[in-house]
Amino acid sequence: MNIYKDYLKEIEDRKVLGLHPKPIDGADLLSTIIEQIKDTNNQYRDESLNFFIYNVLPGTTSAARVKAKFLKEIILGESIVPEISTDFALEQLSHMKGGPSIDVLLDLALSNDESIAEKAAKVLKTQVFLYEADTDRLEDAFKDGSKIAKDIIESYAKAEFFTKLPELDEKIEVVTYIAGVGDISTDLLSPGGDAHSRSDRELHGQCMFEHNKDMQNELLALKEQHPDKRVMLIAEKGTMGVGSSRMSGVNNVALWTGVPFSKYVPFINFAPVIAGTNGIAPIFLTTVGVTGGIGLDLKNWVKQKDADGNTIVDKDGEPVLKQEFSVETGTVLTINTKEKKLYNGNTELKDISAAFTPQKMEFMKAGGSYAVVFGKKLQTFACKVLGIDVPQVYAPSKEVSIEGQGLTAVEKIFNKNAVGTSGATLHAGSYVRAEVNIVGSQDTTGLMTSQELEMMAATVISPIVDGAYQSGCHTASVWDDKSKANIPRLMSFMNDFGLITGRDPKGKYFPMTDVIHKVLNDITVGDWDIIIGGDSHTRMSKGVAFGADSGTVALALATGEASMPIPESVKVTFKGQMKSYMDFRDVVHATQSQMLKQFGGENVFQGRVIEVHIGTLTADEAFTFTDWTAEMKAKASICISEDDTLIESLEIAKGRIQIMIDKGMDNAKQVLKGLVEKAETRITELKTGIKPSLRPDANAKYHAEVVIDLDEIAEPMIADPDVNNDDVSKRYTHDNIRPLSFYGGTKKVDLGFVGSCMVHKGDMKILAQMLKNIEAQHGKVEFKAPLVVAPPTYNIVDELKEEGDWEVLVRYSGFEFDDNAPKGLARTKYENMLYLERPGCNLCMGNQEKAEPGDTVMATSTRLFQGRVVKDDGEKKGESLLSSTPVVVLSTILGRTPTMAEYEAAVDGIVLTKFKPSTKQLVR
Repeated sequence: MNIYKDYLKEIEDRKVLGLHPKPIDGADLLSTIIEQIKDTNNQYRDESLNFFIYNVLPGTTSAARVKAKFLKEIILGESIVPEISTDFALEQLSHMKGGPSIDVLLDLALSNDESIAEKAAKVLKTQVFLYEADTDRLEDAFKDGSKIAKDIIESYAKAEFFTKLPELDEKIEVVTYIAGVGDISTDLLSPGGDAHSRSDRELHGQCMFEHNKDMQNELLALKEQHPDKRVMLIAEKGTMGVGSSRMSGVNNVALWTGVPFSKYVPFINFAPVIAGTNGIAPIFLTTVGVTGGIGLDLKNWVKQKDADGNTIVDKDGEPVLKQEFSVETGTVLTINTKEKKLYNGNTELKDISAAFTPQKMEFMKAGGSYAVVFGKKLQTFACKVLGIDVPQVYAPSKEVSIEGQGLTAVEKIFNKNAVGTSGATLHAGSYVRAEVNIVGSQDTTGLMTSQELEMMAATVISPIVDGAYQSGCHTASVWDDKSKANIPRLMSFMNDFGLITGRDPKGKYFPMTDVIHKVLNDITVGDWDIIIGGDSHTRMSKGVAFGADSGTVALALATGEASMPIPESVKVTFKGQMKSYMDFRDVVHATQSQMLKQFGGENVFQGRVIEVHIGTLTADEAFTFTDWTAEMKAKASICISEDDTLIESLEIAKGRIQIMIDKGMDNAKQVLKGLVEKAETRITELKTGIKPSLRPDANAKYHAEVVIDLDEIAEPMIADPDVNNDDVSKRYTHDNIRPLSFYGGTKKVDLGFVGSCMVHKGDMKILAQMLKNIEAQHGKVEFKAPLVVAPPTYNIVDELKEEGDWEVLVRYSGFEFDDNAPKGLARTKYENMLYLERPGCNLCMGNQEKAEPGDTVMATSTRLFQGRVVKDDGEKKGESLLSSTPVVVLSTILGRTPTMAEYEAAVDGIVLTKFKPSTKQLVR
């Protein structure tokens, strides 16, 4: 059977699922289709023509190269296709978003055929996805006296590719659809269990609302009732898009409610409208901007205040909310983009100017942030060639500079990395283009990132980037057919692009499934660095890191830049002393709990940078704190370190990078070697005092300051999803932090999980020592609930083996992972024993392994959202409680939550955390 008939069979298979033909990205299939188009008697000619015109992915896919070449032949008259005229062929090229199409357009524009050259030039003037090779050709032709090249470059200097686009409609009518009450996780829009299908946009769209067909049909009915309006998806009494950036989530919303980007490219929509009573989670809002969408902070439910301005609370201590206006499903509202206000009829409901900043309106006009970023670079190139100043076409970057005011840590980092500014000292609120040092791509979004890179015609990583890593951690647990099909292809693409990859496409080194955040934490060797990563937990102990969608990651890889406002910061300091039986995880949870208490239930961390004045924790432990700040809804976090502590962290990083080099993971450009050298330079600067560690200024201004009293932390703290709360908006938030005693030693625990990015080597050693303690106290170790253990990295496993702790764990386990025979199927049933799983995300990701439906899980991980780690069953809601390693371990031994007496006995003699807050002034 030939490749085309295979495609037809796939089409029939997809029809059963209610799907259209999959868009074509392969050269071989499209070449066969073109041969059938050329054969006027071919039985498949008509449908082949349709596939060629309407079903080929753009950018740098191999199919796009073949399509561009054939369109060129048609334009030059070398191939005759009656249905495709020269003008229609040029129109097709205009929708192919760079790469091969730009090559063809430049060939035509710089040719001797004036008629064709002028037409090609007209199309080129609308394009923005040009790279150095393209602009070099234009510049060379300009210098050789080409009038066409001069005309194109002058158009670019005026940014006509942007200015000639239609303006935004002044009034956008929307009809509301409440997708849920309370915080809405991106898992609702794009479930983790469907990660394998993200690059097949139409197929992935079927998982919207976690495959809830009733909700999908309600949405379709709403669209049918209001064909002239856009559907606005809402999180009522909550925040939209918590949990992760999840570009696939925004893609799904756009697919169901947005606007088609091109009639020649299927299933790529843009301009979704998304809202939340408490706004949009910061990293998800960035993703909305990538698609040129609108994200609204409705604030339609507000906290009530008494005469003294204090928040009024109910009998349970919860703030009393009042509805300011209704957005129940089916409500028709009007967004006025000129007045930047939201209306119901003629009644003004809300000022929404924050959603319509000049920069965001440019994203909306251009169809997404990529086009603006590339447009600015193209305009700058053109003006440089012409020797003229850059005309003010785009809104000037907002620069906030306050004389006499010092800088927070994040403000200092952005001032160092900013490009294209006036040179003024910039404070929070400024909108900045900044160079990026480290970029991370993870494996369940990586396929989308590779698609984004192809569609923006990028072929190689930007030389600005110090280092970039492609992980294999999210698909590490089960090496199933989906992983075997997707991951090698992803690793090959990213390796060719210039990233260090967890797997070697040529099989030269052993596959590494280490958790991406841990690897990025190690390869970040600059405390002044900016890090962008394709996961919400891109939070580092050094520098400032931002979790991002797959598109923003692609943009950072391709351009070495990211654009964003400089966030406000909240300063967190510590006083008092930790009790010996407390784990550092308890400090993390107590920080959230005490912050909410200090500010009357208001989360002052949300959307801001948490500046953590810890000072004395090395990279691994400090990462535990910064990692959790994603659950605090912070935009990012920064750890301020003493010089000696930073040196120790950098020495650890050097050693781990060297291990990667020794494994053969470095590439031809010796990126890893360069990072070791960067670390050595930074250590020298610290030791000599030439450049001390990053510190904020003493007179920096913060949105708020929080003081955490360690003396108040008297018992382990647990984040509880509170799945049965009568107020559904209070379920599945990370704000419900309870002390261990709340459960009275009686809450049944069905499964324990020690793993994910929140644990480090110390947690594994605690686990080993606890098992020895329990055996010494009771004569044996008997599990009354399963305990799944997934170390985050192979380095940790190797070090535990060297130190004898792994042997202890194996002795008590009933299963040990075998890389020579990885699991091919996800486990669905668990026995009451210890499972030593392969390094990686495991249960935390929820796309492969899950607990049994209805289980109560006690975990060290980060996610407690509905259905993430455990699904509901018919009788009981699944719940994932988050706590420290000692609590998880003891809960599985007992099959229930422990009492304080049981807990203290189990950790007796174990040093859980050596933590004393710095006594030094961590400011300049």
